[in-house]
Amino acid sequence: MPIWSNRSSATQQTGVLLFDGFSNHCLANTIEPMRAANRLSRRALYDWTFLSLDARPVASSSGLPVAPHDRLNAAAGDMLIVMPSYGYRDLGGWTTGAALRAAAHRFKSLTAMDTGSWLLAEAGLLDGFRATIHWEELTTFAERFPQVDAQRERYIVDRNRITCSGAMAAFDLTLHLIGESHGQALALEVAQLFMTRDSARSHGGGATPTGRLVNRALALMQETLETPLPIGQIAKRCGSTQKRLETMMRDQLGASPQTVYRRQRLTLARKLVTETDLSVSEIALRSGYADPAAMTRAFKAEFATTPRAIRQA
Repeated sequence: MPIWSNRSSATQQTGVLLFDGFSNHCLANTIEPMRAANRLSRRALYDWTFLSLDARPVASSSGLPVAPHDRLNAAAGDMLIVMPSYGYRDLGGWTTGAALRAAAHRFKSLTAMDTGSWLLAEAGLLDGFRATIHWEELTTFAERFPQVDAQRERYIVDRNRITCSGAMAAFDLTLHLIGESHGQALALEVAQLFMTRDSARSHGGGATPTGRLVNRALALMQETLETPLPIGQIAKRCGSTQKRLETMMRDQLGASPQTVYRRQRLTLARKLVTETDLSVSEIALRSGYADPAAMTRAFKAEFATTPRAIRQA
C-alpha cells in the first residue's frame, strides 16, 4: 500500500482564473505538479478547469493563447487560483471584484498567484489575513491595503486564503499543498520527477536540525538505490541513531525509513519498467533487489500491479 494512502483520496476540483498577461511559467509550475501527482499515484487526485471572467480566450505575457473551459461565474469547487501577472492594476474594478466575491462563496479556498493578491485585496477578500505578493509590489501592496497583513514570504497559507509571490514559488507552494493533502512522500516523488535541485529537501522539513537529518537521510537513500544500505548505517552516516531517524521520519513523512527507502526503490523500478526495455531481472538489480521475484512481489504490493502487466498494457 502506498505510504501516503491514508491521506485524502477525493479529487480536488480546482479552477484557474486566467487574465491576459498571465505567466506561462506560473501556470506550468502550478498545474504540472498536480498532473505529476495524478500520474505517480495512479489516481485522479486533482482536476482543473481553466477559467476567464467571460470565457473568452486569454493570452499569456509571451503570447501563448489559452481557450478557457468556462467563465468564472459558472464554476465552483475546492480551490480557485487567481492568476494575473503584468497589467494587473488594469484588471480590477467593480466587475472583477464582484465576480471574485461571488466566487468566494462557491470555492472552499482562494489562492492568489504572482500579482493575484492585489485583485483579492481590492475585492476585500484578504482583509484580516496574512498575505504576500510578488516582492516587487510588496511595499506598494502594504501601503494600499493596510487591512491586509502583508509579509515578505515565498507563499503564505492563512486559513482558506493562500497567496504566492511568483512563478518559482508557485512550484514550492503546489508541492506543499500536495504534501499536506496526500503526504510528504508523494510530494518528494513529484520533486524528484522534476529533478529539482532541492528535491531531497522538498518534504518541508526546513532548516531545523531534525529537518536537516531527514534531508540528509533522503539524499543518501536516493544515492544508494542500487545498493541499499541498512537503516542503521544510513542513520550513522547522517550522524544519528537509528531510533532517532525512525522517529523523525515518522513525524515528518508519516512513514518509517524502511518504507520510504522501499518506495524510492520501487519508484525507480516503475520508471525503468515504463521508460526502458530492460528485463525485469536487470530492473530488479538496478533498484536494489537481487531476486526479481522479490522485486515483483514488492512492486505488486506497492502499486497493485506487476511490471509485466504494465508493459502489456
